[in-house]
Amino acid sequence: MQFKWILGGLCISLLYLGSGTGASAQSATDIEPPTAPTAETSQSSSPNSLTFTASTDQRFFFFNDTRTEDNRRVPVSVYGIRAGFLFPAQRERPALGSERVASFKAGAGFYFVNQRLDIPGLLPGTLESVTRHLRIATVYYERFLLRRKAFEVSMPVEFGYGHSRYERIDDQANKYEVARGIFLPLGVGVSASYQFPPIRWFRPIHWFGINVLTGYRFILKKDIPDSQINYTGLYISVGPSFFLENLVADVKQWRQKRKK
Repeated sequence: MQFKWILGGLCISLLYLGSGTGASAQSATDIEPPTAPTAETSQSSSPNSLTFTASTDQRFFFFNDTRTEDNRRVPVSVYGIRAGFLFPAQRERPALGSERVASFKAGAGFYFVNQRLDIPGLLPGTLESVTRHLRIATVYYERFLLRRKAFEVSMPVEFGYGHSRYERIDDQANKYEVARGIFLPLGVGVSASYQFPPIRWFRPIHWFGINVLTGYRFILKKDIPDSQINYTGLYISVGPSFFLENLVADVKQWRQKRKK
C-alpha cells in the first residue's frame, strides 16, 4: 500500500505543475473508480469535452500457478498506474445523476509483478524454484452503470500486452535467466467507489475515498506454452483510494479565486 501512495504523490506533482498550462480537471461530482478512482469538481458537472483522469491501481491476483501445499490459491500483489479521459454522455442515460453525466472513461495503464515461485518444475526442463518478473501494458474501457452523488458503479474491460522473465539463483547467489516470453491478458470486472464529502470549508477530505474492485483475467496467449505457468484467475482490490482530480480541481479553483 505504501507503493500506491508514492505513485499517487508522483502523479499529484506532475498534474499540479501542468495545471497552469491548460490541463482540464475533473469536478468533485465526477469520480473515477479505481482501484484507484478519481473525481471532478461541481464547476464542470455537465462536461461537454474530454476530462483527464489518472489513478494508482493495486490489485491482488489469484494466479492458477500460485498455490499452497494444500492446493489453495495465494493472492499475488500487482502494482500499477493508469491514466485516461472521461467521456460525456451523447444521449440521456437515467442511470447517471444530473450532476454526474460522464458516460464512460478509457485510457491506458502499466503494471508490474516481482514474485518468487517456490514450486519447482513449473517451467519445462527446470527443477529449481524461480523468480518471475512481469511487465504489463494495458488499454481499458470502463462504462459507468450507476452514478449517484459520491457513489458510482462501473464495469472495466481491459486488454493487455505482457512480457515475462524468469530467473533462478545458484548456490553462489548468481542469477541466471531460464526463460522469457510474451502473453496477452483480457480482464472483465465490476468496480464500486465512494468519495468522502467535504466537511464545510475543509475540502481535502474529499480527495480520499474507498474503492472495491473484483473481476476475472483470461490469458489469450501464454508466455511459455509448455510450462505450468498460468496467469488466469480472479482479482480483487479493496481499500482506500486517492482522488487525484479532486485535488487538481481544488487547486485550479483556489487560483481562480486569487486572480479575482
